[in-house]
Amino acid sequence: MSNPATPPAVGVLDERPPLTFPPGFLWGAATAAYQIEGAANEGGRTASIWDTFSHTEGRTVAGHTGDVACDHYHRLSDDVRLMAELGLKSYRFSVSWPRVQPGGSGPANAEGLDFYQRLVDELLANGIEPWLTLYHWDLPQELEDAGGWPARDTAARFADYSLLVADALGDRVKYWTTLNEPWCSAFLGYGSGVHAPGRSDGADAVRAGHHLMLGHGLAVQALRTAVPQAQLGVTVNLYPVTPASDSPGDVDAARRIDALANRFFLDPILRGAYPDDLVADLAKVTDFGHVHDGDLATISTPLDVVGVNYYSRHVVAAPVSGEQPEPYWRAQSCWPGSEDVRFVTRGVPVTDMDWEIDAPGLVETLRRVHEEYTDLPLYVTENGSAFVDEVVDGRVDDVDRLAYFDAHLRASHEAISAGVPLRGYFAWSLLDNFEWAWGYTKRFGMIYVDYDKQTRIPKSSARWYAEVIRRNGLAAQ
Repeated sequence: MSNPATPPAVGVLDERPPLTFPPGFLWGAATAAYQIEGAANEGGRTASIWDTFSHTEGRTVAGHTGDVACDHYHRLSDDVRLMAELGLKSYRFSVSWPRVQPGGSGPANAEGLDFYQRLVDELLANGIEPWLTLYHWDLPQELEDAGGWPARDTAARFADYSLLVADALGDRVKYWTTLNEPWCSAFLGYGSGVHAPGRSDGADAVRAGHHLMLGHGLAVQALRTAVPQAQLGVTVNLYPVTPASDSPGDVDAARRIDALANRFFLDPILRGAYPDDLVADLAKVTDFGHVHDGDLATISTPLDVVGVNYYSRHVVAAPVSGEQPEPYWRAQSCWPGSEDVRFVTRGVPVTDMDWEIDAPGLVETLRRVHEEYTDLPLYVTENGSAFVDEVVDGRVDDVDRLAYFDAHLRASHEAISAGVPLRGYFAWSLLDNFEWAWGYTKRFGMIYVDYDKQTRIPKSSARWYAEVIRRNGLAAQ
């Protein structure tokens, strides 16, 4: 589908006065371990929940797995060279828990840590700031077998694992993110079951969300001692939630989904409490008995930065008797206690994921976090789009993705102009990769990957982004 926005010429920012970003703005790109590394059975790595899930019939499109993915494990140096050619100032990557600590317990795996040590060293040698994420959904299978994130002990195991990584990389990595998108881990993994580990229980999803945040807080406390010079944060995926009309039913539907999508995590992490209305909404799902004394103080341990992943907006309406919710991330069981809320499509342009394109929503989201929750520096730690890409004469001219980035970077600049302390932007994703349950059927990358030959082709969006970085800005509109 074509985006109605008209992007600037590929690789060229026109001669109008530039829309300049603040000095030192951190321009980056992001990936995740299971989506790109491959080498699933090499170097002492054991299975994660995503290995098990993707090898289970019917869980992923066409049975795709991350066994090979982009083969980044063997192509580390070539991929860092591509980052340097793009002029990236930072690279956000995740560490594979079962590669570093097979089975989720015991000592570190030296061979697994060596991979990340080499990655960090090569990034630094190329002037690229490493931005490390400790957890991007690859829970060791043994910990899932012991109860997974709904089990309280998993939070403690996560803190132990964080110290193993800190011991190896704390002298070279400045920026540390504990969790990536705990909403997805909890509500897609344990609620709807469309993500690993594929369980479908609303109470489990709520417990998982709490223990993910508890693990985050315990890890922050541990890292604060182990790497006192580090900048510590968490990354949450946030959505503006808009009622389909001003009717009381639609307004209440928006309140309910906002509570589950956004405030479930923002309030405990940044305010040290669950919202009262959320607790009331979930009364038929859980009594919150899994919340122990002291948990919320641990969860709200002070941070240095907050990461925001933004892709789209939710527009919702009051229930209609007999009407079924929409599939996948709008699935009924993603929203325990609010399963009957309807998600409304507006007929606006969408990406290949069927996600509505809504750049103003990024401004709204960033302003809300800053104005309602915190003065901490914010970073857009993921923002991007999937479109159908074709290689023609050795090139990939992804004009829709380029326009998407252009619109959302303008939104980022607008947020900065409104007083938001936005300090950086990470494009999702550096490479086409294994897109979770969608397998290899959805492409988000600025760099095209031929999965059979493992060749890489920088797309038009990559060349354009390199010029944005070089200029530290965009052409004014």
